[in-house]
Amino acid sequence: MISAELTDFIQAGLSMLVGTRDARLVPDYVRAVGARVEKGGREVTVFIPAATAAAAAANIADNGRVAMCVSRPVDHRTVQLKGRIVSCAAAPDADRAIVERYRTDFAATLAYFGVPPRLTLRMSHWPAYAVRFRVESLFDQTPGPGAGEEIRRAAPPGRKGAA
Repeated sequence: MISAELTDFIQAGLSMLVGTRDARLVPDYVRAVGARVEKGGREVTVFIPAATAAAAAANIADNGRVAMCVSRPVDHRTVQLKGRIVSCAAAPDADRAIVERYRTDFAATLAYFGVPPRLTLRMSHWPAYAVRFRVESLFDQTPGPGAGEEIRRAAPPGRKGAA
């Protein structure tokens, strides 16, 4: 489902938010601190800091649904993934390198806009939950005429992104 090009996009040091909702449909979001597209491209593990993710973890346990938005600030290319939870547990120490690499890459992304890396590197990141979900749908959320369209098939890199 997720192409190699889109895998690279998701795993880069870009802005990532994870959205959930409670039983009353009240939304919550938390900044993610890394992601890994699993072998086969049908599942993603996203890491959310335990210090800021209590509501998200509760919502995930309640209804098993998640949405993840990945956005590149320099050109606003944005992709949304929606899916069903496979697992949500404390991230193992073996995954800490993914989170640390993400922090470094995200700090570099924001430094381009003048945000000092020392500020970005202060964000809560560990311990984290490893939230694995099966991707059920992908959407192009890049501002413009195609925003909101479902990504269904492989496309060249750029506006549409490959599925």
